[in-house]
Amino acid sequence: MVSSNMAASVLKRCATAAVKVKSLSPSLSARRWLLSAAYTDSKMWEAREKDPQNLAVLANTMDRTYDRNLPVSSLIMSRFVDNISSREEIDQAEYYLYKFRHSPNCWYLRDWTIHGWIRQCLKHGARDKALHTLKNKIQYGIFPDDFTFNLLMDSFIKDADFKSACSVVEEVMLQEAFDLPSTQILSLYALGSYLATRPQLAVSEERALGASLLICGQKQDNTIGLSAQLLGNAFLGKVENLKGIHAVFKGMPLFWGRGYLGRALAIMERVAAASSDVKLSKDTLGYVNDLLHDLPLTSESDSSGEESGGEEDKKENTVDEDDQAEAAKLPEYVKKFKELSSQLESQGKVESTSFQDLVTALAQQNLAAAETPDLEQYESRVQAWEAEKRQLIQREKEMREKAEQEKQERLAAMAAAQQV
Repeated sequence: MVSSNMAASVLKRCATAAVKVKSLSPSLSARRWLLSAAYTDSKMWEAREKDPQNLAVLANTMDRTYDRNLPVSSLIMSRFVDNISSREEIDQAEYYLYKFRHSPNCWYLRDWTIHGWIRQCLKHGARDKALHTLKNKIQYGIFPDDFTFNLLMDSFIKDADFKSACSVVEEVMLQEAFDLPSTQILSLYALGSYLATRPQLAVSEERALGASLLICGQKQDNTIGLSAQLLGNAFLGKVENLKGIHAVFKGMPLFWGRGYLGRALAIMERVAAASSDVKLSKDTLGYVNDLLHDLPLTSESDSSGEESGGEEDKKENTVDEDDQAEAAKLPEYVKKFKELSSQLESQGKVESTSFQDLVTALAQQNLAAAETPDLEQYESRVQAWEAEKRQLIQREKEMREKAEQEKQERLAAMAAAQQV
């Protein structure tokens, strides 16, 4: 039985010597800076009241509880995650997170358990597990808060793994969690740095990047924000042109109306008409130009190199007459793009600084100030989590005492009946 083997594996590890954990991070000199050491420091988190537990005992308790078709408490899951001490135990915790998510108590995975899980993955060199459970959040229940998102995103950025960082940005976008300025800055930095590598993207990746650029860009009413919105709309417009509007907004917090390429051009018109010194970056305009000129070639085939889905996916991705009518506007869009590009150039509203350099400057100028309120909010949040946990522990204690009292009363009643 899988669960019995899992508990046995934990027991075996607990009886052996301490496991050596290799650091997967390169030397500090090769790392990129973003979040400060104070922001990523785990001292505040580690200073919480300790609750040492034997993982083998916890695993056995959960296995027996699941075997009896009873719910495992969120406290047990929390204790298991809190007591992870090695990379191997990360794998065990992943299994029990999955089990908990598919149990009657699935809605009660605590926010501090999610935060602790990501921290443990970062601590024990298991960012791949953190990202896996995040991208498969429905199966594991991992819905982090903005501070936790920042920690994971920053970890990838500092190792120049911008593709993985953008995967985290995608999850932020899906949760519509771009509220913190720090999250906006990190996300834009990750997106700009990844796009600067000029990656070869599948249609699904262009869709995710487009939505992330658009939604995050809407939080910044400046050259960076408008450039991000322009490129985001262009990516989504390409997907719309190839696959139809349903392929754009399905499962995304996006507007379902057709015409994303038209919205990209509307951004250009807005900048051209603006009286302020807002501009659009030259390389972003170049990227959009390439997307527009790629479309006639890629639209000849409806496959884009992606794996075909089931019959349901094929139906939802069917291009209808309205989609075809929108795609037929492409020559008009290309012509208008050229006109607007010339107009912006003549008005001096094309920013020569690259999008990547713009977001780098934004991080250098604004990120430090954005960290202060985050850290204050995080301290308050940790305190609230600890207070809630103490209440749960007290309630657990009271329930156990009540159960023990009822058991003793039953035993006394049985003894009295036997005497009679």
